[in-house]
Amino acid sequence: MTSDEPDCRTVVVTGASGGIGRAVAVAFAARGDRVALIARGRAGLDGAVREAERAGAAKAVAIEADTADPEAVEAAARRAEEELGPVGVWVNDAFASVFAPFTEIAPDEFRRVTEVTYLGYVYATGAALRRMLPRDRGVVVQVGSAIAYRGIPLQSAYSGAKHAIQGWHEALRCELLASGTRVRTTMVQMPAVNTPQFDWVRSRLPERAQPVPPIYQPEVAARAVLYAADHPGRREYWVGGSTVATLLANAVVPGLLDRYLARTGFSSQQDGHPRQAGEPDNLFQPADARRDFGAHGRFDGRARARSVQQRAAHTLGTAADGARRAAAAVPRLGAGFAARMRGTRALRAQDRSV
Repeated sequence: MTSDEPDCRTVVVTGASGGIGRAVAVAFAARGDRVALIARGRAGLDGAVREAERAGAAKAVAIEADTADPEAVEAAARRAEEELGPVGVWVNDAFASVFAPFTEIAPDEFRRVTEVTYLGYVYATGAALRRMLPRDRGVVVQVGSAIAYRGIPLQSAYSGAKHAIQGWHEALRCELLASGTRVRTTMVQMPAVNTPQFDWVRSRLPERAQPVPPIYQPEVAARAVLYAADHPGRREYWVGGSTVATLLANAVVPGLLDRYLARTGFSSQQDGHPRQAGEPDNLFQPADARRDFGAHGRFDGRARARSVQQRAAHTLGTAADGARRAAAAVPRLGAGFAARMRGTRALRAQDRSV
């Protein structure tokens, strides 16, 4: 939400029933915003709405919709504006995944992951821009991942979709800049986060899935999204020291990183406990239709509640923004001073001529 848009108070979040999306919705609610929460699971959505209302939302609305369906997304955007007012911030976070080697992922599973995780962002952003561009204001935040640059084993479908989001986001950003609009899109590349996805993702691993450590709490991710929404001028933000290290290593020694992940990427994504039969599976049907999983996964005892890198980046970014605003004000102050001096000289000349 930019400072020059005081009426930019309606926020839409996809994937808002759990994990990062839910933490983001609650964080905007805590600022007194109106929030529209989009997801498939009724119980999860209801729980998220209650949490947003407790946090201080001016109003919170739950909208059941599958972001892989463009008509459903358009209808959700229409309802959000009808009930809450013009959308000023849209956050895309809905996704799906399959934990398995590529050769064990069926075509319909691969298609579903791509439709939700990539095309869902495309459809939702289209719905947002159809409303923001005519008003010449608004921000779209794409929740990304270090995986947008660095694919990892056992997540080929998800890695491909996140890479697709990255390329599409870059192209879209260039088009918006070229058009001269004040609408902005930015992306936030996340580290491993303690979310319920590891309890409901479709998996063919022998052990329970886990995020690659270090693991961060979803509130860390939410703070990053809020900051990005307030400062959308940057093309993307990196969250967590592990994300920075991974992306830099991939840029410098990608082949070495391939070999490293070949050795460690399988064990680091499993927690050592056998996977149980009958565990939830949200690929085609929501796992939280009748049960609210909340924002956190089962890794609270290991997850970090803060990121030193994030705090430093936000502090430096805010200082840089202040410096840019001050620099931009200097010519205006100088012009005003010069105008006043010209006026003073004119008055003196007039006095002398009288």
